[in-house]
Amino acid sequence: MNISSIVVQTRPEYLEQVVEDLKNCGVCDYHMHDELGRIIVTIEGEGVSEELKKLKVIEGIPHVASADMQMAYSEDELDDHMDVLDNADAVPHMLHDDDLKPEDVIYNGDLKKKDLIGFAEQFDSTGKK
Repeated sequence: MNISSIVVQTRPEYLEQVVEDLKNCGVCDYHMHDELGRIIVTIEGEGVSEELKKLKVIEGIPHVASADMQMAYSEDELDDHMDVLDNADAVPHMLHDDDLKPEDVIYNGDLKKKDLIGFAEQFDSTGKK
């Protein structure tokens, strides 16, 4: 089970409506807010993919300017991924391939431009192989 905290930002004039919508959306638990429009909620999911789907629901609420994960906890998933990392080569095999062309390397570091749901599904599957 994953648990993540989300900081939701809205304009102060929409604060009460956004808080009410978050409380009623069914994908998160409301915790607190301040007068500046910052709202703290948590989401739970069986994996990263489920959490990202819930985050998309929150982002789709009218007047939500942003919704960003701040903290995440997943003991079982962390253990699975640590096993994968512990059993992996320190240097990826592709870096030993002299025939590899730089244009064939896929950079996965920029989360802002990434298909996060596709990335999460790929990430979730790494511990199951």
